Amino acid sequence: MKLQLALDDIKLDDALELVEKVRNYIDIIEIGTPFVIAEGMHAVRVMKERFPEKEILADLKIMDAGYYEAEEALQDGAHYVTVLGVTDILTVKGCVDAAEKYQGKIVVDMICITDLPKRIQEMEEIGVHYVSVHVGADQQAAGYNPLEDLKVMKQHAKKAKVSVAGGINSKTINDYVALQPDIVIVGSGITHALDPVKEAKFIYGKVQRMI
Repeated sequence: MKLQLALDDIKLDDALELVEKVRNYIDIIEIGTPFVIAEGMHAVRVMKERFPEKEILADLKIMDAGYYEAEEALQDGAHYVTVLGVTDILTVKGCVDAAEKYQGKIVVDMICITDLPKRIQEMEEIGVHYVSVHVGADQQAAGYNPLEDLKVMKQHAKKAKVSVAGGINSKTINDYVALQPDIVIVGSGITHALDPVKEAKFIYGKVQRMI
């Protein structure tokens, strides 16, 4: 399992400072959607230059122009790019084609997908690399969590790897690790913690099965 740090509501300078502190306890740096909106691919380039040993994910949530938009991130150094599972299959295929050109990986964000088994099969048929369980911030506020969807995803994903996001923190990490996703995504559980380094170290230890 890998730990992905989601950087969302944060400024670039603050993000660089935070990642420097927790770099030993994360595997993937996510340039989250709000961060992308604020900084664009500049944030991808800066993170790749500053932390060359880490993988970078650009959370573009692509909905159209799949090849073009995925290429924008991949050619600037992103290892992973997200596309929304609710979009047209041709858009996802365009993202996959771009990933093949740049040796990257496409993560399909399955937020708002009602028939997960069917969509997982369709995504695997065109060669996506990851399918991602995602309960968004607005859904979290209404009391939802990703655990049940993760169980479904793990049951039906035969070729694609699985990542999971949605309010995960040190108090809930055991529930997710038990289901063995390939990537665990934590955002505010680290970025908003009183002691981000302590939280990152603890969660990373769980993900790596060290504690």
